[in-house]
Amino acid sequence: MTETERRGGRPRSERAEKAIIEAALDLLAEEPGLAGLSIEAVAARAGVGKTTIYRRWPSKDALILDALGAAKAPLPEPSGGSVRDDLVELARALTDERKNRYSRCFWNVAGGAEKHPELYARYKRDIIEPRRDIVRRVLRRGVETGELRAGLDVEVAMTMLLGSLLPRRPQETVPAGHAEAVVDTLMRGIGAPAR
Repeated sequence: MTETERRGGRPRSERAEKAIIEAALDLLAEEPGLAGLSIEAVAARAGVGKTTIYRRWPSKDALILDALGAAKAPLPEPSGGSVRDDLVELARALTDERKNRYSRCFWNVAGGAEKHPELYARYKRDIIEPRRDIVRRVLRRGVETGELRAGLDVEVAMTMLLGSLLPRRPQETVPAGHAEAVVDTLMRGIGAPAR
């Protein structure tokens, strides 16, 4: 017996779920802040009833988090080569995200942090921190292998790297070679001294 048969009712439609996620992302990208996104607006844009949304997500915040998670592809697991190569690989993935049509959504959520502190805290915890952990692991490994300075403040180095990759404005164009230039500049400061 399937889960749907046990619970009764109709099976969930993947097409409806995808339409709901895309509608939420479109609305997040179109309006400054989070004001333009309501369950009613998402339902109208997706062509579904509000109950279809509430069956899947208990609240607007839960829908927003799932939509943002769907729009942000997981960072690649670094290949484990040199720290520089792994950081370049991650930096390229992060700069490529700016080409994502939903990059403005992330600005709107961050911009609404003061008005929606719980949503922003969950966004950071569930979506941002797992990605930051990948960068932390690369930097810690670099300290352990001697590629990076002993005693390196990993949090500061990570903030310098990620902050340098963030666009100053939504949809800002990233120049070719930006990821490599950022990593190489950072490595000059945090790399282990030549022997």
